[in-house]
Amino acid sequence: MEPGDVSEVTIDGCSDLYYVDTGMYDTAGYGAAYVLDADRPTIVEAGIGTNYEYLLEALDEIGIDSEALEVVAVTHIHLDHAGGAGFLVEACPNADVYVPLVGAGLLAEPSRLVAGTKAAVGDQWQYYVEPEPIPDDRIVEIDDGDVIDLGNHELHVHGAPGHAFHQVIFDDPVNETVFTGDAAGIWIPDLERIKETSPPSDFDLEECLDDLETIRELDPNVLCYTHFGPRDVSDDLDEVLDEYATVLTEWVEAVDAKREELEADRAVIDYFVSNASLPGAWNERKVRAEAELNTRGVLDSLEE
Repeated sequence: MEPGDVSEVTIDGCSDLYYVDTGMYDTAGYGAAYVLDADRPTIVEAGIGTNYEYLLEALDEIGIDSEALEVVAVTHIHLDHAGGAGFLVEACPNADVYVPLVGAGLLAEPSRLVAGTKAAVGDQWQYYVEPEPIPDDRIVEIDDGDVIDLGNHELHVHGAPGHAFHQVIFDDPVNETVFTGDAAGIWIPDLERIKETSPPSDFDLEECLDDLETIRELDPNVLCYTHFGPRDVSDDLDEVLDEYATVLTEWVEAVDAKREELEADRAVIDYFVSNASLPGAWNERKVRAEAELNTRGVLDSLEE
């Protein structure tokens, strides 16, 4: 897929479901948002705000009028998942943003969220836009155990705080699909490879492993990754989740060991950035930026 492309999810058992490459960080195959053409039309994940027009164009291509959109549901308030929500509700007058309770206020008044994002992503901020504040009356707070009723579909809300304390995942039982946010890692379909995601400042390895067990208990046939795209796991869910548990655990152990060797955190970061490589996916700039962000997140967690 290329930025702006829209594809229907055709995995057996799925209906009414599409995904869009949002062109996040000027990189194809990194950021996805999902459109559920339900009785109450829904967008799951909103991107960073840049290229939010791709989502409006996707609605049009699918046959959903902007005035018909009712739900924009985000798994957490990191701006690569929620940064476009304000732009979407401006363009879609009947849509509300469904956002985890503990982060909702930061989307209504995003200045602290912007400051934290700038500190976390560094030079990558050039790919963002300042998010539009979301009016309080357009925000619906959600929490673990809630159900978003979409008519012929439902999104069941499950807490998944390992990546960020404000993260949830969504289970659509009709499609036997889980929208993973960042709880199941980064899936690179072109390489059939799963990668770690461990950004500052809330990453917690043990809680991440618990989140994988939450997904296992839901027993989906499809994982819809924000990074990137739908994945058929009907025959190998356990292997997929076990693989990410191993990838994430070994990644934390590698950072910890290098920290013991080099002592200075900056030296550890520079080591992993200089050795970052992902042939066949993204681009070198994004690969290096990802390595820095994930290393910093692990180092922060080791301080606790």
